[in-house]
Amino acid sequence: MTPPPTPSTTDDQGCLRQVLAVPLVILQLLAAWCCYTALTIRPSGPWDDDARAGIALSCALTLATSALALLITVVPSVRRTMGPWWLVPPLVLGVAAAVRWALGG
Repeated sequence: MTPPPTPSTTDDQGCLRQVLAVPLVILQLLAAWCCYTALTIRPSGPWDDDARAGIALSCALTLATSALALLITVVPSVRRTMGPWWLVPPLVLGVAAAVRWALGG
């Protein structure tokens, strides 16, 4: 009798990529939504403190979710499996939120 074939490492990495992609995609979608709200909120005037608070909150939530996604992606085992391009979305969203917060929040 011949031994059963061993699964290849590419099959394992494909499954691992899908498992790791789920939380990263969820975090990046949350960060994108928060960044979108931060960019679309417009104060009605200089007296509109509620809109400015909403901008600051949206930017803070974007930075928090982007930082969490970035921390997950920077882990060596995840970075090796997922690839370096997964670092781009949290960095771009984080920079956009930081600029919005600094200029208009």
